[in-house]
Amino acid sequence: MTIHAQALLFDNDGTLVSSLASVDRCWTQWATEYGITAEAFARVELHGRPAAEIAADLLPAEIVPQAVARIEDLEVDDVPGGGVQLLPGTRAFLDSLPGDRWAVVTSATRRLAEARLDAVGILPKTLVAADDITRGKPDPEPYLLAARALGVDPAHCVVFEDAPAGLAAGRAAGMSTVALTTTHRAHELRADLVVENLSALSALVTDQGVEISPRG
Repeated sequence: MTIHAQALLFDNDGTLVSSLASVDRCWTQWATEYGITAEAFARVELHGRPAAEIAADLLPAEIVPQAVARIEDLEVDDVPGGGVQLLPGTRAFLDSLPGDRWAVVTSATRRLAEARLDAVGILPKTLVAADDITRGKPDPEPYLLAARALGVDPAHCVVFEDAPAGLAAGRAAGMSTVALTTTHRAHELRADLVVENLSALSALVTDQGVEISPRG
């Protein structure tokens, strides 16, 4: 199938880059510092959600701001040590797109997102981060904000995601969705198109927009 779009909106972690090892290291240390049991920690969904929401699920409200600042510091400090790598196909796919046709929409804070993106040489003109929103994925707010920033009707946007919460956000925003099986199995992902990663896709830029289709 071919998806036609005016703008392409990419989640970051698990879609453009992999930071799973870093996330595991940093959040495990964070949980230990805050006395969170392994059982309690295992019940919380980490991937694709803002740190503030995760912390609020686990800690008293009065210490959440401090705890969020601490996990941000841990994750940012972990980036130079190899805490992030480009996923297959990311560079080539982004390089095929005009800079004003795509945005990164992440549940990470702006400081963390910019550190990870800078480490792999990705410099989006438009970035929507946790700092910019009041409601995180699966709420549609992050993707609607990105569409507004690019000046594109949400119905003409396509979302690239690896997590169910992000795909739900894209659907709720009225956008087409492409799922990548980088962190979840295909049967766990509801999307218009499901592929392994961005290397499985090609993008053809035309006067009318961008045509996204599977390779081969």
